[in-house]
Amino acid sequence: MNKVLYNANEVADKIRQGKNLLLAGDESLLRQLPEGRWIAGTIPYFMAEKGGICTQDSVFVTELPSYITRTTIKRYTSENIINIYQEIPQNGFSVMIIPASSRTHFSFALNAPKYEGFATGQLIGWVSGVHLNVLGKKIPKVVYGPGNEVLEDGAIVMHVELPDDKYADINILNIFQPGNGDSILFLEDSFSAGEVLINGLKRNLADYVAEKNLDTRLPLVADYCGAMINTSFQGIDSTAKIVNFYAPVFRGIEYKQAAMVSDYVAGFCRMMPQSNEENIVFSCNCILNYLYSELESKQTGNITGPITFGEIAYQLVNQTMVYIAICDR
Repeated sequence: MNKVLYNANEVADKIRQGKNLLLAGDESLLRQLPEGRWIAGTIPYFMAEKGGICTQDSVFVTELPSYITRTTIKRYTSENIINIYQEIPQNGFSVMIIPASSRTHFSFALNAPKYEGFATGQLIGWVSGVHLNVLGKKIPKVVYGPGNEVLEDGAIVMHVELPDDKYADINILNIFQPGNGDSILFLEDSFSAGEVLINGLKRNLADYVAEKNLDTRLPLVADYCGAMINTSFQGIDSTAKIVNFYAPVFRGIEYKQAAMVSDYVAGFCRMMPQSNEENIVFSCNCILNYLYSELESKQTGNITGPITFGEIAYQLVNQTMVYIAICDR
């Protein structure tokens, strides 16, 4: 397996060589890097060569293949992120990094399915975060490499064009399936919920979760146009009787809590691609999978990448691994 964790000096050398890089690491390391053709997000958790690791001393490096024909790096705000799908290269893909809990993060997560051209292009990426020990005290960031500008809000996107003989293919690896429990319908698009419809009857969701003693490590799962998409529980405000989520729930879609998974690592390994693993150029996995399945020092196949506060595969998803492969036509 190729090396993926580098010290700041090694990363700086790659940048000076003109490499197209996707980076992840501690803010203090990213600030040391020279300007160049790279984008980055803050996070100290990774799936590396020897398995899951938390480190603030190394930068995770994804170096894009030399055969790509062109890259364009662009900053987006909560106002112009609406254009993202129209600007994805026709033959290529785009990689987006957004800071967790920023205005752009919430805007994209809630509204992406309504954007013109939604899911017509290959969009992958992740939500940056911080060490869990400083959650709520330190702000996640993204970095615009051409100017080494560190931002608390906005999306940084690398648009990647491919030669005609190749194409990009995004996949969502989700070990969760809907369980046999109650049907949950939400009354509005939101990152939180109070009143919902459970099997057609209006109930308070916080009361329902407490009454059923639901294991909130298991996400809600819904069928989004043929793809099983997770929405993870963030927490329950028992005083306000509100349930908060890491990704939005959407009105009119039926959700069910996921069935229990007996072995997270084995579940991931069973679903790993076997035929085109060498073609995978970028992947990321969710911090909740890292925590709940205790992935530190464990491998989930040979795929490496940052451990994130949210994954992007056409839209925001949770508790999944997403990856993009570049294949020959």
